[in-house]
Amino acid sequence: MTLALRIGLAALALIEMTLGLWTLLFPESFYDDVSTVNLTPPYSEHLFRDFGGATLGLAIVLGAAAIWPQTKWVIVALLAYLAFAVPHLVFHLGHLHDASDVEAAILTIGLWVLVVLPLALIGVALVRMRRGGRVPRGTGSPKPARD
Repeated sequence: MTLALRIGLAALALIEMTLGLWTLLFPESFYDDVSTVNLTPPYSEHLFRDFGGATLGLAIVLGAAAIWPQTKWVIVALLAYLAFAVPHLVFHLGHLHDASDVEAAILTIGLWVLVVLPLALIGVALVRMRRGGRVPRGTGSPKPARD
């Protein structure tokens, strides 16, 4: 179970690191070359560089949770990621009118995956915690955490 968590967290961290570096270092390229990004103009270098920095912050938190997969930090990292991913999905679902059918499908599927994956990983972390004896069945109250 820990391996699944590490792989999932590392995948999310890698995605965020790639997007963060691209957006931070080459904001105009990100705007111009990712077909669905420029559907909602105008371009703002300031906004894109800030977004890139924030995205790198998420990558660091997700990467740290992958390296040190203590359940509480895994859940915090994934909730932090979902605080971005869910509103991002909702925004794009409401702004697909200028996208081609292919762009809309790829964007929608991709963004749904990026919400479902962290939710599934939280589920894995909770199962791992329960199997580790930290939450007695039926009580809902945790035993003292070791991590």
